[in-house]
Amino acid sequence: MTTAAQDEQRPVLWQLQISHYNEKVRWALDYKRIPHRRRSMLPGVHRLITKRLAGIVTSPVLTIEGKGIGDSSAILQAIEERWPEPQLIPEDELQRRRAMQLEDYFDEELGPHIRRAVYHELLPYPDLVVPLFTEGATVASKALLRGTFPLLRVGMRQTMKIYDEPSARSREKVVAALEVLEEELGDNEYLVGDRFSIADLTAASLFYPIALPPEFPYPSPKWEDLPEGAREFLGELRARPGGQWVAEMYRRHRLPAMATAGT
Repeated sequence: MTTAAQDEQRPVLWQLQISHYNEKVRWALDYKRIPHRRRSMLPGVHRLITKRLAGIVTSPVLTIEGKGIGDSSAILQAIEERWPEPQLIPEDELQRRRAMQLEDYFDEELGPHIRRAVYHELLPYPDLVVPLFTEGATVASKALLRGTFPLLRVGMRQTMKIYDEPSARSREKVVAALEVLEEELGDNEYLVGDRFSIADLTAASLFYPIALPPEFPYPSPKWEDLPEGAREFLGELRARPGGQWVAEMYRRHRLPAMATAGT
């Protein structure tokens, strides 16, 4: 089989570069050293693409042999079944159950809230936000997103309820999730057992905005470039033990990308 043919058969990750749920799947693919291709989508347009691929309007979507799988948890299950090593889901039944419970907790109780709280601080600044979606994109795509950003911003606010009161409540939920993380860890290095698992990967990827780790595979804002409100919110969290743990998980386990092509 030629190299081009092999590349065509690789899984394809349809992603929004800055999304933490997309980072969750990217991390699993890279951790397991799975060669794949990435296709970065523009926000807004992505809903049409993911609907066609997997019948959903959210990202990410992973296509394996032409079949689209949506939802980060379902994607990680499919990855684990097809590429079991190195293991992310523990074999021990009690540890497996706890790891899956924690994945679900952080998916539901952290993911939407840290997204809302952070976007509430960033959306007023298109010069900061637009580049986060367009690394490697064509000049035309960058210009399109910049030109349509005011409409996109309205749509994001409506879809994700990025308004003052919901965002304030989401801040509280993020702090509560960090407290859960710290309580679950205690004096341990990992959330379940003595090795990196789906629980750690999920928590660290969804919490990545508080650490802005250099291992994140796409451009992130520099700390000093963040608006004051974002620094005030995130700064208190990144200094805590849970924030330092997120950075440490990235240092230890966020391996270089295994993507072979894409934008």
